[in-house]
Amino acid sequence: MNEFLKWFFVFISEMLKGFGMIFSGIGKGIVQIFNIKNYIDIFKAHSPDFTVLSWILAILSIIIVIAVYVLIGFIIVLLIRKYVRFRHSLVSNEDLLEEISNLQRQVLKMTKEKDEIMAMKVAQMGLPVSGALSYAGADGTAVPYQGEGEAPQAVEDGIVQTADRRFSRLLEVDSFYRNYTPPEYDNSITLEGICEAYRNFACSKMHLYYDIKTIRLFIAGMASTKLIILQGISGTGKTSLPYSFGKFLQNDTTIASVQPSWRDRTELFGYFNEFTKNFNETEVLKRIYASGYNNDVNLILLDEMNIARIEYYFAEMLSILEMPNADEWELDIVPNAWSTDPVKLDKGKLRIPQNVWYIGTANNDDSTYAISDKVYDRAQPINLDAKGIAFEAPVQEPINLGYDHLQAMFDEAFEKYPISQDNLRKIQQLDLWVIEKLRVAFGNRILKQMGLFVPVYVACGGDELDGIDYVLATKIFRKFESLNLAMLREELRELVVYIHKSFGKNKMNESVAYLERLQKLF
Repeated sequence: MNEFLKWFFVFISEMLKGFGMIFSGIGKGIVQIFNIKNYIDIFKAHSPDFTVLSWILAILSIIIVIAVYVLIGFIIVLLIRKYVRFRHSLVSNEDLLEEISNLQRQVLKMTKEKDEIMAMKVAQMGLPVSGALSYAGADGTAVPYQGEGEAPQAVEDGIVQTADRRFSRLLEVDSFYRNYTPPEYDNSITLEGICEAYRNFACSKMHLYYDIKTIRLFIAGMASTKLIILQGISGTGKTSLPYSFGKFLQNDTTIASVQPSWRDRTELFGYFNEFTKNFNETEVLKRIYASGYNNDVNLILLDEMNIARIEYYFAEMLSILEMPNADEWELDIVPNAWSTDPVKLDKGKLRIPQNVWYIGTANNDDSTYAISDKVYDRAQPINLDAKGIAFEAPVQEPINLGYDHLQAMFDEAFEKYPISQDNLRKIQQLDLWVIEKLRVAFGNRILKQMGLFVPVYVACGGDELDGIDYVLATKIFRKFESLNLAMLREELRELVVYIHKSFGKNKMNESVAYLERLQKLF
């Protein structure tokens, strides 16, 4: 045993001596590197024999060596600082994660306490409380038992039998229209007469001044789609146009001011509150529901519609309006049916009437979102870029316009003023030219909308080629903004020449002006 201990002591001593020599060597090396006195002695020993060139080279050598040492020192300090920051961030992240975990535990605890308190309050109010209990119904199926002290709700033919009412405002609409007498509509007025009468009404009654072309575009847009976008600079009357048009028809426009926080459809149509068992109804939902009872022209204004992403809060309606069969235009409001639901709710679904139009106003600035092609393709944009010029107009009283008569005038315009075969051929050739040169196609949806827009624009007193020009500029050539126009200036010039050659030198002014503006911007 003693021999082993002696051996182990010598063995470990030799090993530690090796480590000592390593650290000693490093220390001696550092001392040797920074032995300034030795460097001075060496310099004194050799400098008496230096020539001028030798002195210059020696000084440069000393400067370079010092610079290298300074650089090494700087790199070491930088690495140390980075390491310290990295460690600090790791510690901070760990602290944050721990704090987040604590907050989550507190939130879960508070949520549980809140649910218990709300359940107690709802039970005291006599309202149903959501739960997982159930009882066997008459037919043997499980029927949910809603809360202590409350009678279970029976279900017959998929309809919950209850005395509770969750749609108070829609039920008010039902009550109003039980004794409703529709007004006497003016069925003799023409589309051109509507444009002139509204322009005079806006001027004489509301001191709003619109160009007759703007009104023709607005009416023609109503014929081609249910979604119209009024866009342009502030102060040009975008909001006032649908507002005053509602006054002109003696059927006020419903105004929904879009907020930046809108993220889904609940902001527009409302939502069901699970605690109170009431549906929070919006004015938009109420107006859509009431439109199913009347023959009026109903307008819903989405003011500043692109201050939030349209695809978020209006996505479902965009899909519904795209369906070719109007009988399928249904909006899911609630997942089930109650016996006390409004009359026009069919198993929780609301039919979207045809006499409703959605008018959106849009500004293009830093506070708004860009409107996507998906929205533009389904809408008819109308540009309001200039303030109205005051003019004198005769006093015009409001009118009563029925939807049936308006739609009949649209149908008559479709038959009486279809796009001429010559212009259709030119449009098809233009489509082929744009596909070949710019790789952009019109699309069947836009051509269909053009076929509805242009005849009504002509019936309102406009020119056919002006209507085609406007659709091309706002719905087709607008798509060029997504291309690399800096590389396509020559193609845009050729397109302008082609339009002049195909449609005439002084025609298609809207499209030509837009294309020339694109050339200047990019």
